[in-house]
Amino acid sequence: MRQTSATDPADLGAIEARSLIARRALSPLELADACIARVEAIDHAVNALVARDFDGLRAGAKSVEDRLMSGLLLGPLQGLPFTVKDMIDVKGLPTTFGSEIFRGHIASKDDAIVVSMREAGAMPIGKTNNPEWSAGGNTRNRVYGVTANPHDLSRSCAGSSGGSAVALACGYAPLATGSDTGGSLRNPASFCGVVGYRPSPGVVPGDTRAMALIPWSTSGPMARNVADCALMLSVLARPDQTDPFTTVIDGRTLWDPGSFANLPRRDLSSLKIAATEDFGFAPTESIVRRHFGSILSRLEPYFGALDETTPDCSDADQIFSVLRAVVFLRFADLVDNQPDLVGPNVTNNVAEGRSYSAEDVAKALMAQGRYQRDWQAFFAEYEYLLSPAVAISPRSWRELYPTEIDGQATKSYYHWLAMAYASTIPGHPSITIPCGRDENGLPFGLQIVGRRHDDLGLLAMANELEQVIAGHSDLAPCAPNLDVLKSAPPLSSADGFLTFD
Repeated sequence: MRQTSATDPADLGAIEARSLIARRALSPLELADACIARVEAIDHAVNALVARDFDGLRAGAKSVEDRLMSGLLLGPLQGLPFTVKDMIDVKGLPTTFGSEIFRGHIASKDDAIVVSMREAGAMPIGKTNNPEWSAGGNTRNRVYGVTANPHDLSRSCAGSSGGSAVALACGYAPLATGSDTGGSLRNPASFCGVVGYRPSPGVVPGDTRAMALIPWSTSGPMARNVADCALMLSVLARPDQTDPFTTVIDGRTLWDPGSFANLPRRDLSSLKIAATEDFGFAPTESIVRRHFGSILSRLEPYFGALDETTPDCSDADQIFSVLRAVVFLRFADLVDNQPDLVGPNVTNNVAEGRSYSAEDVAKALMAQGRYQRDWQAFFAEYEYLLSPAVAISPRSWRELYPTEIDGQATKSYYHWLAMAYASTIPGHPSITIPCGRDENGLPFGLQIVGRRHDDLGLLAMANELEQVIAGHSDLAPCAPNLDVLKSAPPLSSADGFLTFD
């Protein structure tokens, strides 16, 4: 097969690589080897890919090449490597959840998401790092250690899908799985300069979600651009009645998954957009406010109307704190029986969950109902809402979580994630796209929230806006300096690499 251009295949997007493979302008083995070489060259500096299946990737790529040469039809993701968050099973690879209790645990089968990706022709290259049980916005644990931000190795990559975001930014694969409760897809995408998409409840079924009737936790796609994210969603959005929020009728969902692979055009000038720098309650760093204000002034001419306003987010902190803590009570037995093997974030959440009464939970659920209705009224007037993705600029990875923002104390280890959980509570889809660098020279993520269940519309709008942003050189996405990463010392040699201190 012909070789591709001088561009390193590891830096190709999913759609571009898939097109080259279909035209026989790129060998699937060449793409696999390029991604493997990138991991081997720089992962010592960032510690993103914590379990690897290079042999399986090469074997899968060889199979795709044989199919292609035989004239067989290719799947939508045929020949594309992808990474898998260490919360999701890949047969034969470790699934530790970032927990010492599950150190060395080997998955006996693929998770349903991995099955779907394989059936579409994609191949896992390995597992990416996450905080213990995905509890926290800083990707570090006592099994694999910390994952660093590739744009500044002293900084956090956020979390909990931090390893996935770093892997994408560094060119390990064009696609990555992630999951999100209070921003775990969106926050690391923001910090690392990639795209993270949190779908509406039920679009990506959660057949292993412990508390199935609280749909805050959802898996979703991550990529380096919106169209690639949408292509991956077309595979993940499957009919599965084990998720009570996935409506399946005659074997089909209410949405057409294939539509995500071919996004329609959206006329930005016809849209009425809302924008908020803090949702009226999020503790937001001044550097974030300034950059967001600059972005709005640049983007406003492209919209039909842009109003700086926000839905009513009263009680958001209380709703999220109570119901999130209730969900974390599923770890109570681990805390009680093996406390020395459970980290501080999980331990504190279990303690918080036990501090609430049934009445507290009932009040939180009723407040969530009011909150959701207020958001539907707001989105009857506005089609999309813009905000910063994260309330702070990336900080040192040694800081387990921000205890203060601009001198004001935070309420909890997850309070700084308020930009994200504002839209988690009412169940609205949300996407983070790169939008330049802040005053610290670090990636800035723009969050776009859409109407509930209008996932196709949100992705189409984000795709259009991404192209507008690309036309502004100072706002366009930025890649990490690979030469700096190649020459960096091993992250594992840093003080505090394997601790929570």
